[in-house]
Amino acid sequence: MKATVKMNQRALKTLSAALSLAAVQTANHMLAEEKQDQVMPRDTGNLQNMRSYVDGSKAKVGTVEIVHDTPYANRVYFHPEYNFRTDKNANARGEWWEPWIAGDKKDKPKKLFKKFYKLLAGGFVR
Repeated sequence: MKATVKMNQRALKTLSAALSLAAVQTANHMLAEEKQDQVMPRDTGNLQNMRSYVDGSKAKVGTVEIVHDTPYANRVYFHPEYNFRTDKNANARGEWWEPWIAGDKKDKPKKLFKKFYKLLAGGFVR
């Protein structure tokens, strides 16, 4: 028995690009949701609005990061015992990503990625 396999290169490129873009869109959605939930400690808004961003520069190799690029972020994130002010962000706390990591929202990133991938895959994924 003889078999011939032909790869649909257009489909493979579409699926590959969809993976990268879906990962970036998932991270952007997560960051927007984090801001909407008002869980990040906030004084001037610098950390939340100007120093937090999605780095998708390595998306093609499967890495997308949500970055908070200030030493202040590290200090307040890992010290939930601090008495955070809640006049600007009502739910401010340390370890603000925990609901998405191990809490009640832990399945949300996976569900969002699946949704974005399906939308971007050009009909190749059901």
